[in-house]
Amino acid sequence: MDWYTIFEPQVAKWLTLGIFAIAYVVILWRRYNIACISLAAAGLLILLGITNPAQAFFRDVNWDVLALYWGYSMLSCAFLQSKVPTLIVNKVLSRIKKEKWAVFSLCAMAMILSAAMPNPVVVVMLAPIAIEMSEKMNGHLFLYMISLSVSANIVTTVSMIADPPALILGLTTGMQFLDFYWFQNKLSIGTLSIIGIGVALVTLLVQFRKLNNTVSIPSETMKVDWIPTIIFAVSVVILAAVPWNSLGDWNHVGFVGIALGAVCLIIAARKQYFREMIKETDLTTLLFLVGIFIAVATIENVGLLTDFSGWLSGLGFTNTFVYLTIFTWLSVIISAFVDNVPFTVLMIPVCTGVAEALGVSPWPFYFGMLIGTGIGGNVTPVGATANILACGILEKRGHKIEVSRYMKIALPFTFSAVIAVYILTAIIWL
Repeated sequence: MDWYTIFEPQVAKWLTLGIFAIAYVVILWRRYNIACISLAAAGLLILLGITNPAQAFFRDVNWDVLALYWGYSMLSCAFLQSKVPTLIVNKVLSRIKKEKWAVFSLCAMAMILSAAMPNPVVVVMLAPIAIEMSEKMNGHLFLYMISLSVSANIVTTVSMIADPPALILGLTTGMQFLDFYWFQNKLSIGTLSIIGIGVALVTLLVQFRKLNNTVSIPSETMKVDWIPTIIFAVSVVILAAVPWNSLGDWNHVGFVGIALGAVCLIIAARKQYFREMIKETDLTTLLFLVGIFIAVATIENVGLLTDFSGWLSGLGFTNTFVYLTIFTWLSVIISAFVDNVPFTVLMIPVCTGVAEALGVSPWPFYFGMLIGTGIGGNVTPVGATANILACGILEKRGHKIEVSRYMKIALPFTFSAVIAVYILTAIIWL
């Protein structure tokens, strides 16, 4: 489909940069619906003739990402309704008698559950347990809740489906599900992240070392539905076992997401929570991603990302370790304050461009960028939705959110994980 052109290429380039920059600032402001802002930016780029609507809709938008995100969102709702997460947490905590091990186990449970569910949902689900523990033992609720939220948020890179940035990287670069653990005969980002999380857990144990109160959480009997758990296991097997890259035109993992969502809606209708599941559909994020995909693709098409990549590669550094450092820690800093989804979409082609200019593999740059964007949100109380929710719960109970007090917990936890993965990436991939 042909489309009209109004502006010269150089003018179109600057217009695109201006539209994207304004949209990004307004998105960070969070006063208006972020989906409306990203779609407005994409629509303006189309109306100005800078991008083609057919190309934007059919090529620039990664529908596989959207379908998988929707499908697993529906599954997480069904999983929560099944009571399996509540049962797991109760059975683990009811066997523990010391406060430090109870809080540590709660954080570990948050990590495990967040690998399969949105981390804000996990924080909301486990917060009542943390509150009950603190009330019974006159414990430190601030320590409990912040440790819980940063733990839920740290597992964003342990699998391809753990968080939108990981999903976007995986599908944009053609990675398969198991490639997150073993890729090109090397340990991959998922495995390295698990090691980093293990290091971070040690910092929690250090912070919990003086929590020696006795804990008494009674074991509960509850009726659970194992079907969503089975569906999750089957979906992971399909993603891991099917040779998607050899399927030609059928190489669309989004089919798995559509099937997941459809099956979960059927289950919800039978189990009488269909309306709740529909309400849980995150249309804002889905539409936000549509606009961001189009806007970032336009930035790439007009040559802005090529210019930026050329500028980065022309800084005079020839050592790939320097660029790994830049991508990793720049991502940590930026993701501490801004949404990591558009940043990830924007930085993937930048990593590719710098790698091509240097004549090296882009994978260490991808991994450094992803670990920075995935975990960097833990640095500040407003860097991730899970942390914002935890702080809101604390404020409702009379706790003042002091940034210094927050960072005393979050910084050692976050930086230890990032440093571990950063060093391992440098050793294994450079």
